[in-house]
Amino acid sequence: MGLFRRKTETRSDEAEDMLLEALLGDDMVTRKAAMSIPAVAACVNRIADTVASLDVKLYQREGDTVKEINDLRTERLNGDTGDTLTGYQLKRAMIVDMLLGKGGYAYIRKGQGVVKGLHYVPCNKVSFKDNNDPIMKAYQVYVDGKAYEGYKFIKLLRNTENGYAGKSIIADSPLLFEIVAASQEFEKWYSKRGGVKKGYLQTQGRIEREKMQKIKEAYARMYSNSAENIVVLNEGLTFKEASATSQELQLNENKVTNNANICEVFGVPPKIITGGATDEDKRLYYEGCICPILVRFAKALDDVLLNPFKKGESEMYFAFDDDSLTRADIETRYKAYEIGLKNGFLQLDEIRGKENLPAFGLDFVKLGLQDVLLYPGNGDIYTPNMGVFANLNNKTVMKDGKMPEGGNNENTDSE
Repeated sequence: MGLFRRKTETRSDEAEDMLLEALLGDDMVTRKAAMSIPAVAACVNRIADTVASLDVKLYQREGDTVKEINDLRTERLNGDTGDTLTGYQLKRAMIVDMLLGKGGYAYIRKGQGVVKGLHYVPCNKVSFKDNNDPIMKAYQVYVDGKAYEGYKFIKLLRNTENGYAGKSIIADSPLLFEIVAASQEFEKWYSKRGGVKKGYLQTQGRIEREKMQKIKEAYARMYSNSAENIVVLNEGLTFKEASATSQELQLNENKVTNNANICEVFGVPPKIITGGATDEDKRLYYEGCICPILVRFAKALDDVLLNPFKKGESEMYFAFDDDSLTRADIETRYKAYEIGLKNGFLQLDEIRGKENLPAFGLDFVKLGLQDVLLYPGNGDIYTPNMGVFANLNNKTVMKDGKMPEGGNNENTDSE
């Protein structure tokens, strides 16, 4: 095809890591190395588990009302995917790939216009061929060398510039991950040697070769962290430190700071991981970390699972049921609704719409005193506790649904 000029070959995770290390140097932190950092693994697993535990729902908007739609597509996303993975496992794997790779991908298998299956594809198995045009972008997806059209994949991406591949958090903050990985590697080296300091021997005279060899063997045993780790220095030999102690390096303090920095780049308050999270921490976790991912995921589903040219589907949208995450704010939210309802600037069906609940179809407006109802369509006013009807357009009053004697529907104002 003349449209596509460049093809990127598929690589395994190991091959990609080796290539990145060759291009960027030995300090490049790979996905595997990043997940060996406890704070990274904790943040990734917490985010992935949180999102994966939420059900995806399909809604349809008809005028001012919103109703939930029971559809096979939501069954594929929440339960039986038509693959070996469950809906939970599918969403979790895609979230992890989005955070640590170029994106989360799932192939959409259709038959007779129906979604027969959603198949997770590891991001290291996915490559692309594009037309190299920065404006009129076009691309194809390759999985193990086989070409597919892009619309056949759910693509969950972060920081994308082309719509088919994104950037991982590691690529966004490489220096932080290099520092944390180096600190962890140093701590590993230090613990293996029992906390023995690096240093050198100083002597005023010359040491014979045989004695020098014995001293080297004794120090090798000491740094091996074995039981025999005592070195006796004869007169004239002194040990000089060549590196600072862990206390001097403030390893523990640095570890706390590094963990907090990692949590920050993931958008996770540290206490969500370490425990003791307050309601404010939970709110920040939802609003700063989880909510953007839910919106991004739902839009990715809208893009490929809805047909805007099919009747009715242009008014449909996917959304995650996040009530379990916002439960702590329900009381606050409901109090706000109560204020709006009492003061008349929110109506019952408007509130139900905000909560993605079907409308009752009530067409009246509450005017006050909790018992005066206005029908905006014809101007009728009804006071239930008095059984009285009135109309804004005239001054005739009906009691118990009947016109008073001598009354009429015309304006009785003498002027």
